[in-house]
Amino acid sequence: MKKIFKLTDLDCAHCAQKMEDAIRKLDGVQSVTVNFLSQKLTLEAEDARFDEIARQAASICRRVEPDCTLHL
Repeated sequence: MKKIFKLTDLDCAHCAQKMEDAIRKLDGVQSVTVNFLSQKLTLEAEDARFDEIARQAASICRRVEPDCTLHL
């Protein structure tokens, strides 16, 4: 499954790269792109675990940049 999520308060391109690198390491993630300019995260992951992986991705976003919110 592939979905695009909106990000708010992503203030740093370097942080976007750190988020992307960390999310890519999650088990079940097939591809991920964090676009700083459009404030969007594109996630492709296993269908059966997609919601769990999306929640983990949201947690990573908050850990890297506490003011950033991933809208699930």
